[in-house]
Amino acid sequence: MNMNMNPHQPGWASRWHSTSIRVRYQETDQMGVVYHANYLIWFECGRTEMFRELGFDYKRLEGLGLLLPVTSADLQFKSPARYDDLITVYARLTTFSALRVVYEYEIRRMAGGQEGQERTAGELLVSGSTSHVWLNGEWRPVRIDRAQPELFHAILAALKEEE
Repeated sequence: MNMNMNPHQPGWASRWHSTSIRVRYQETDQMGVVYHANYLIWFECGRTEMFRELGFDYKRLEGLGLLLPVTSADLQFKSPARYDDLITVYARLTTFSALRVVYEYEIRRMAGGQEGQERTAGELLVSGSTSHVWLNGEWRPVRIDRAQPELFHAILAALKEEE
């Protein structure tokens, strides 16, 4: 993360976080490739594991009365994943503000089926992004810096520390 950039401004991005998944048979369609909707599920795995690596989890957010639903999703398909492929989901924040969060993703098939490789070593299968808005338990927009200031500053600190 560029410390000179403001996380509320476009162009700011955290480092990439990764989580690996083995493609299961039930995730494929009759053509033998991963059904397109599964990539959204894998985006969710990537962002929740990234958030967990920062020291937080969605269960804690919900316990504090915060929700973070998806407001938009964008996917670009390059090449299909297939049964038994080892894929890695890379996720990073490109916007973290008191009102919204935007994640960017890459899903890659790992060369030789081995985990722990450099992000660019894997074949890019899908890239995309999701946008989210902070809501309270009544599904009304909320500013996290006002509703949960300690959490807001803790997340900012974790993002700065990870560099």
